[in-house]
Amino acid sequence: MKLLISAGTLAITLITVLATPALSKDVPPPGLEGIVDDRGNIRLPAVDFRAKWPVLGAFSIAGDTPEGGAAGLHVVYTQPGVIEAYRKTGKFPDGAVLIKELLKTKTKQMTTGRVSHATERAGWFVMVKDATGRFKDNKLWGDGWGWAFFGSKDRVKTPTKDYKAECLGCHIPAKKNDWIYVEGYPALKN
Repeated sequence: MKLLISAGTLAITLITVLATPALSKDVPPPGLEGIVDDRGNIRLPAVDFRAKWPVLGAFSIAGDTPEGGAAGLHVVYTQPGVIEAYRKTGKFPDGAVLIKELLKTKTKQMTTGRVSHATERAGWFVMVKDATGRFKDNKLWGDGWGWAFFGSKDRVKTPTKDYKAECLGCHIPAKKNDWIYVEGYPALKN
């Protein structure tokens, strides 16, 4: 009887294992549920990343504004653990998400001098590290990353259709750094 139960358990286990889809390159890495679906569509995370994710760094966008200040601010966030992983290896780990929040600015004179500060969101750029070449048929994925832009009104559907045409051009100067402007991210340095 024990042999019969063990054989039955083994058979059920084998059927379960064989019937379960294998983890393929078309599956988002663990931890990206809700950010990347099984077809490679990217969205902003539901979690309040501004409160829960560390800031990598920020860029002030120089501009010819009437007030003589910054034309915009770009603040970049990533998930907890990514900074530590990067410091160990010098590379972004598979599945790392970088979110660049685009902020409009206002400039005014303050006691510290002429200051530009963030006012409202203009949108977000999202990049997802792809070390295994997932989603080869999705034009948002390639060159080691998933790429998407989101306007300030829609956090779920990106207007981005093809990262090569719409995203890659701005990252060409950073190609040697895995397409990322790491010099603007002091948190990555020990």
